Amino acid sequence: MSNPKAQKEQKINIELDEAVAEGQYCNLAIINHSPSEFVVDFVAIMPGTPKAKVKSRIILTPEHAKRFYSALGDNIRRYEDSHGEINTQEQPPIPLNFGPTGEA
Repeated sequence: MSNPKAQKEQKINIELDEAVAEGQYCNLAIINHSPSEFVVDFVAIMPGTPKAKVKSRIILTPEHAKRFYSALGDNIRRYEDSHGEINTQEQPPIPLNFGPTGEA
């Protein structure tokens, strides 16, 4: 039988390499699910470009997806408590129109 107190004291060493630490800019998330998983594709759509690339794909179990949903909601509430309400607009149609494109 395992000791519950010993389990609570365990620590996980999480490493973050430089490439991952830089992050990826994304302005669209596409979410799909099956009975066994949620798939979240993070996409960067750029102005004047008819094509967009998935920058990252995260696959979660339904239980982890729900935990992520809860954690994200908690973080948004804390952010808004500190910085004010995040204003959201109706989602624009895809492809997004960023306005006129420039020429070099």
